[in-house]
Amino acid sequence: MVHRPVAVIILAGVSSAWALAQTANPPKTNAMLDATRTSAPAAVAPQAEVSTPLSIEQRGDILMARKQYREAIDMFRSGSVKDPVLWNKEGIAYHQLTQLGSARKMYEQALKLKPDYVEAMNNLGTIYYAQRSFRRAISWYNKALKLSAGEPKSASIYMNLGTAEFGRKKYEQATTAYQMALKIDPDVFEHHGNFGVMLEEHSVQERAKYHYYLAKIYAKGGRNELAMQYLRKALEEGFKEKDKLNKDPEFAGIRDLPEFKQLLASDPRVL
Repeated sequence: MVHRPVAVIILAGVSSAWALAQTANPPKTNAMLDATRTSAPAAVAPQAEVSTPLSIEQRGDILMARKQYREAIDMFRSGSVKDPVLWNKEGIAYHQLTQLGSARKMYEQALKLKPDYVEAMNNLGTIYYAQRSFRRAISWYNKALKLSAGEPKSASIYMNLGTAEFGRKKYEQATTAYQMALKIDPDVFEHHGNFGVMLEEHSVQERAKYHYYLAKIYAKGGRNELAMQYLRKALEEGFKEKDKLNKDPEFAGIRDLPEFKQLLASDPRVL
């Protein structure tokens, strides 16, 4: 059976400095910055411009953005052993290399240094999710949410919680968590890539069901375009219970739309 990625798990603790490596021109090194001077009028004595060197964290972030994970690990390790942020980011680098055991140790060390470190709690939850230990994952997500509920960053944690509940086939709990995520950030499912993601493999059938539930959530919220988009994905991935489209109350507001009727009457090619 062919397996495809479905559930998006968001890693937390990514810095905006990663964006530096996404620019058209590569960022300057410290040596290049130190060599930069501002021209001064002839009558005024030239003064050297003081440049601010990049921190170890920023250097590591740039390497991460370039997907140079081994180099990023070395960079983060060159910093203070008492800095939980560097431990967490080293864990993310190992995570991207799918070395989950090493990633878990880094997250745990970050939490030893900072027991209320929400990002490390979230990331530790993703380790257990990847190992299909959904209950442990849920436990860590809930711990993180107790400390961050209502904050913008909790949207991604609620999304992870919903995905773990979905893995347990607890669809009502998953839906509740997804709705909380969307309440905090209406576009969390659309821009999750900004957080750094790991895709977990599931069967095509599970992927279809995942997209079907997202369609229901968006339809209930009146976001018809996204509801139709995810419905189409679900059917293309072989969602079998097509009769539910005429029964589930969440779709009541879009059943009269021409595109909904067309989708219901069509026989999408299964990918």
